[in-house]
Amino acid sequence: MTNSLLEMTGLPEFSKIKIEDIEPAIDYVLQENRSMLEQLLNQDDTYSWNSLVQPLEEMDDRLSKIWSPVSHMNAVVNSDDLREAYNACLPKLSEYGTEIGQNKRLYDAFQSIKASPEYPLLNQGQQTAIEHALREFRLSGVDLAEDKKQRYKQLSQRLSERSSKYEENVLDATNAWSKSVTDESLLSGLPASALSAARQAAEERDMQGWLFTLEFPSYHAIMTYADNRDLRKEVYRAFTTRASELGEHPEFDNSEIMQEILAIRHEMSLLLGYQNFAERSLEKKMAASPDEVLGFLKDLADKTGEQANREMEELRHFAVGVLQLGELQAWDIGYVSEKMKGAYYSLSQEALKPYFPVDRVIEGLFGLVNQLYHIKIKEKKDIDRWHPDVRFYEIYDASGELIAQFFFDLYARQKKRGGAWMDTCMNRMRTSKGLQIPVAYMTCNSSPPIGEKPALFTHDEVITLFHEFGHGLHHMLTRVDYPSISGISGVEWDAVELPSQFMENWCWEREALDLFAAHFETGEKLPEALFRKLIDSKNFQAAMQIRRQLEFAIFDMRIHLEYNAEENSNIQEILDEVRDQVAVVKPPEFNRFQNSFSHIFAGGYAAGYYSYKWAEVLSADAYARFEEEGLFNDAVGNDFLSNILEVGGSRSAMASYKAFRGREPSIDALLRHNGIAA
Repeated sequence: MTNSLLEMTGLPEFSKIKIEDIEPAIDYVLQENRSMLEQLLNQDDTYSWNSLVQPLEEMDDRLSKIWSPVSHMNAVVNSDDLREAYNACLPKLSEYGTEIGQNKRLYDAFQSIKASPEYPLLNQGQQTAIEHALREFRLSGVDLAEDKKQRYKQLSQRLSERSSKYEENVLDATNAWSKSVTDESLLSGLPASALSAARQAAEERDMQGWLFTLEFPSYHAIMTYADNRDLRKEVYRAFTTRASELGEHPEFDNSEIMQEILAIRHEMSLLLGYQNFAERSLEKKMAASPDEVLGFLKDLADKTGEQANREMEELRHFAVGVLQLGELQAWDIGYVSEKMKGAYYSLSQEALKPYFPVDRVIEGLFGLVNQLYHIKIKEKKDIDRWHPDVRFYEIYDASGELIAQFFFDLYARQKKRGGAWMDTCMNRMRTSKGLQIPVAYMTCNSSPPIGEKPALFTHDEVITLFHEFGHGLHHMLTRVDYPSISGISGVEWDAVELPSQFMENWCWEREALDLFAAHFETGEKLPEALFRKLIDSKNFQAAMQIRRQLEFAIFDMRIHLEYNAEENSNIQEILDEVRDQVAVVKPPEFNRFQNSFSHIFAGGYAAGYYSYKWAEVLSADAYARFEEEGLFNDAVGNDFLSNILEVGGSRSAMASYKAFRGREPSIDALLRHNGIAA
């Protein structure tokens, strides 16, 4: 059959992908995979890595390479037609995945390999891949009775559909809202860059004045700089009621979908013999139990509580005493914090932006990883891409060998999912035909260029870029040849943020900033006085920020741990309880944050949002070794490369960490980096 997706070899050719080809391509590959699986299982009874596991890895890889560009485009250039084709494939992919996971003959074949004389002769990565596969069989219900297998399959399909719908509602609710302003006096306080961006947004839609949206750069500008309190409240309310019954577009309400997602996850967990989804989720994480997670979060809450309350009290005093705002409201927090930071440190994000032009930031990021890992990164221009702003790069090792490639899609725009993420385009894999190198998508929603000026990033946007590139390095620098455990695959989810959060540390180091922080017009390096202000402000409201993350993490764990099938889960009630315990900023009653919490309702962080803080302990402690032995110490950089980045999921995260650090992690470095006494 002639099909743009089936004919692709190598990198995706985005411009050639026809929407009408998507579903037929998936149908074709799924049918082909099913036939091939039958052939593999109909061999003689002596299964081996080469006769079964390697062909299965190659089958999975082909399916992944066809679905990956479709899934990615659905997130970054969403359209009604693409969405329809994407959603038509979800139940088919879910059914196939469950079918493979419940295939008893395949499960028995894997068990026979593990029991065979060949198994001890396999390398560590191969043994781990087989162990992980056996675990996946169990988590897919391979041992269930036939009626329960069918129920599990139905639930799995429905969960896939509901999660996708949740994400669509968030995107649609975000895109549906905008605020047109023609009276410039309402925009007092907004910096010139924000006004220019809003003017450009209005012109793109043939409108007069200034246009503000719920895309993060636009939302953030209003919440941080707008003097008009009513405007801040209006935008805050629109943002925090997205995809809810209280939003301006209640047709995108996620309330019932959240309930259904929790119910499905709970029932699937019960079928597998767990008491709740939280227990099931932790099967593939470092943490041993929900109690251990909640204990970790409570300990961190206890250690930060006093300082967080002190920070909040200072903010209130500043709002009342200096700004004369009266009672501090949720829509005042960002605005008052920025004013307070300016008063305390004579610093604002806006003052730093001229020193972070996009090209210099990218060049400096590449220079940094070159010093750490001796890799060279070169841009390649003549590559098919999904949007004109997208850039493409290649990574070469010290010997000049091409080892990886990646796409950068850095700017916020309509029809693009919010947030920032790294995703897999292609996995590293070695076959009889040779080595397939890893390829990554790295996506941000940073401030776009305005007019003839280059894009100028805030320091926060620089941190986000470094964070996602850390994920990218984990995927791209792997030396593991089996897709199921190469790069980030097979890594415990609560350790997967280690390389990304590790990279954030460099955004605060003079030696690293000197590689890229220079004025976009004059080329002047970041002045020492400005750098000192940046460092002095590093831990401004650090405890408040930690408590906010703890609020999200405890809420996530509790709604999955405490779900009761007999009662409709009261999501809002649990969130309110958590806020009473740990939140220093109490949101208004209309706040429906949970309705757009895609990380846990549409992403991979369900009963796992705590991973950000868990992995931050690892990353802070890992970075402490660089602080102790030298930021650009060759031996330390090589150790991090060889013991963390290159090994992927081929061994446990704790084994990798101990190989790098020589011991288990300590929380002390995390507290120290945040200016909090241990």
